[in-house]
Amino acid sequence: MALTDVGIRKAKAGPKAYKMSDSLGLFLLVERTGGKLWRMKYRIDGREKKLAIGRYPEIGLAEARRRRDAAREQLAQGKDPSREKQREKARAKLGAENTFASLAAEFCEKRKHDGSRAWAPATAKRCEYLLSVLNSSIGHLPIADIEPADILTAVRRIESKGKLESAKRTLQLAGSVFRYAVATARLKSDPTRDLRGALMNPTVTHYGAVLNPVGAGELLRAIDGYEGQPITKLAMQLAPHVFVRPGELRHAEWSEIDFDGALWTIPANKTKMRKDHLVPLSRQAIAILEEAYRLTGPDGYVFPSARTRRRPMSDNTINAGLRRLGYTTDEMTAHGFRAMASTLLNESGKWNPDAIERALAHGDSDKVRAAYHRGAHWKERVKMMKWWSDYLDQLREGAEVMPIKAAKR
Repeated sequence: MALTDVGIRKAKAGPKAYKMSDSLGLFLLVERTGGKLWRMKYRIDGREKKLAIGRYPEIGLAEARRRRDAAREQLAQGKDPSREKQREKARAKLGAENTFASLAAEFCEKRKHDGSRAWAPATAKRCEYLLSVLNSSIGHLPIADIEPADILTAVRRIESKGKLESAKRTLQLAGSVFRYAVATARLKSDPTRDLRGALMNPTVTHYGAVLNPVGAGELLRAIDGYEGQPITKLAMQLAPHVFVRPGELRHAEWSEIDFDGALWTIPANKTKMRKDHLVPLSRQAIAILEEAYRLTGPDGYVFPSARTRRRPMSDNTINAGLRRLGYTTDEMTAHGFRAMASTLLNESGKWNPDAIERALAHGDSDKVRAAYHRGAHWKERVKMMKWWSDYLDQLREGAEVMPIKAAKR
């Protein structure tokens, strides 16, 4: 006879545990202690087994029957309900361990050691910070439980503070984490795929830079008159001669400098393009480095932090030095030395644009063309760096020097 709710409530504990049968294998086990447990008896592969369904009254009669029917459907498909239950528990445990925060940390660690695609230290630091901002909202959630609305709410908190670029970049990074989870079989699909266009687009701003000869001469003279830390002054003096990325300048090490060969080799793990970048050194650049050598050589960073030589100078040191000289962020930045060199070298008409691009370490999507240009323009780059430093000296002296247009090669 089938069970009823009234009959179950009235069931009392006895000297021994006993069963109260329902139907289709479902029964209630009444323990000596008074506890009541739902069980289902079934046969699979000729063997009798029991499935634990749950405890009464947490699971009522109607829910116990629903779970029994679900188990019978699994049996009809040739599946063992007990084994499926164990698998579900394992999946739930794995899902609880695979939180967004743990997957983000795993993804970042992979990208930091991802061969030729590995993040530069500065990039890794920035990406790890942006992803950590999401920890308070979705970091603790299992990766499979996160929905598009959860992510949108999290990144809009960043957007509401006026940090439009950070919000957009954070959403992109979150998408990368989800796609990594998909690739490692811990998620079925990326929930950020439908959020494209949901955030406001930031206004594109360019780095402040001095782009005319007269202004460049004024800047060089101002740097020579800098009265702050000597190592900061030397970094600002070297920057226009080598026009590398600010992070590459800050992380320069003495082991990379070949004084005899007049060459600075920036290793691939420090460059944006993840390839070694060779910088020919003019006699002016060598003189500045020799002065720096007397302060910080022979080991470690060329431009170390003022607090410890174990770290490079801060990423804001050169910008702070420019502000101290009276230049606003709209007028000149550490990155602006690259724009200054690119503009004036191209305007001179003396050098092949590809040679200038190589000197700036810009990438080339065509690998064959890139390999050819690296070799074809090396001698020209060496001559160009010498000419550029001599030209900067003329500008510093205040000579009325204007780039003379020449036929392009």
